[in-house]
Amino acid sequence: MKQKPIHPALQSYLDGQVILIDKPLHWTSFDVVRKIRNLTRVIKVGHAGTLDPLATGLLIVCTGKFTKQINAYMGMEKTYTGTFTLGAVTPTYDLESEPTNFCNIAHLTTEQIHAATDLFKGPIMQVPPIHSAIKQAGKPVYLAARKGVDVVLEPRPVTIHAFDITKIEGPIVHFKVVCSTGTYIRSLAHDFGKALGVGAYMSSLRRTKIGSFDADNALEMQAFEQQILALTNLEGQPNTEL
Repeated sequence: MKQKPIHPALQSYLDGQVILIDKPLHWTSFDVVRKIRNLTRVIKVGHAGTLDPLATGLLIVCTGKFTKQINAYMGMEKTYTGTFTLGAVTPTYDLESEPTNFCNIAHLTTEQIHAATDLFKGPIMQVPPIHSAIKQAGKPVYLAARKGVDVVLEPRPVTIHAFDITKIEGPIVHFKVVCSTGTYIRSLAHDFGKALGVGAYMSSLRRTKIGSFDADNALEMQAFEQQILALTNLEGQPNTEL
């Protein structure tokens, strides 16, 4: 697809930029990419690492020649905060599906919950969720999983550099995780609950860092849109197509 002429004030996006976005809840990562394409009118736009719709936080988006750096950004370690809910499981390992297999957690102690994190620190083998975008036979496995087809995924090596429980509020366990690329926090939640013998699922997730990039420096989508509108209006040519 040939790049159409764009507003002169947006030339830097065509040449190449790295944009830090604070992904909104319920948006897919591609929703963010599509929105930035529409706003900047730049065709070559990509993100450096998917965030699930129910996750928020840092998404690195590259435009123009900077899309060549996407793989390097994807390989950087990542930091997440969020919550696990103990005492139930879900097919998707998060709240995209309904909790089942409820279990009493009254016998669990704070010490047991903290101690269970040690089982997952360092290099581990992790099985990704079957409700994920990993491809088998050229198709995302979640398509088969949604149809009730048995999906088998092999364990993959990942590294959990840090896994800390920051607060416990009944069945809600707050955490902070620093991990390698390829780590599924949903799988970590599921495996953590299994280790405690009560089940668990991820009930919230926020990516706070990718390498040295910090979500504190990221723009919300509305702020990014306002920035683009301001740029085009300053040039005296209001962007009426947005």
